[in-house]
Amino acid sequence: MTTSPASLTASEIACLERIDQAAMLAQLEHWAAINSGSGNLAGLAQTAALLAESFSVLPGEVRLVDGAPVEAVRADGSIDTIERGQHLVVSVRPGANLRLLLTGHMDTVFPADHPFQSLTWLEPGVLNGPGVADMKGGIAVMLAALQAVESSPLGATIGYDVLINSDEEVGSASSAPLIAGLAAGKAAALTYEPALPDGTLAGERGGSGNFSIIVTGRSAHAGRNPHEGRNALVAAADLAVRLKALTRDGLSVN
Repeated sequence: MTTSPASLTASEIACLERIDQAAMLAQLEHWAAINSGSGNLAGLAQTAALLAESFSVLPGEVRLVDGAPVEAVRADGSIDTIERGQHLVVSVRPGANLRLLLTGHMDTVFPADHPFQSLTWLEPGVLNGPGVADMKGGIAVMLAALQAVESSPLGATIGYDVLINSDEEVGSASSAPLIAGLAAGKAAALTYEPALPDGTLAGERGGSGNFSIIVTGRSAHAGRNPHEGRNALVAAADLAVRLKALTRDGLSVN
């Protein structure tokens, strides 16, 4: 979806003209130079601090929020608690009649030991680097857009919350309760992920769930009493096949 200048009002054009593109680019390069893989807590903390400083230009409260506990089932069936980074929340005019939610994520899929760490200009206007598009670039666009809105006559009539979570690339389990709470009562929500290759904006995404299943067998002698045993591998294989058979239009099982 594209918007031509002819479809914009004079006030909207004036807002857009205030956006400093060079400053946006410098901001993006600064953020993307820091590794913030979902498991890199130090990098996430550094990134969260930078984002908190950047979003403090908005007329609202900026805070870092601890995420909900996340559990993971290990290969041996034991359950561990996984620590995630803090999430950034910005609240502007919470008492406004019209309130919006804007979301993004600071984490990337590339851990600190991944070879893809540096920024490279592939050609004029094309920057390659971890998180440049998905989605530190989106966060830069979001902040610039909000600053533009704040400079408009309508800015004071709109309230909004911004959530930048630290665990989107691993399922958002730590931030899910926070997302649900902030979404309540909002007129609309916008996420600043990259658009589709042709520029089209996505209006919706499918949901997902992650499940861990522990299969426990029962030992028995293969020669004397095999009928008293229970083979966990066979049961797990049967379960995997039956779960995969649930795949249909609109549902994928991996």
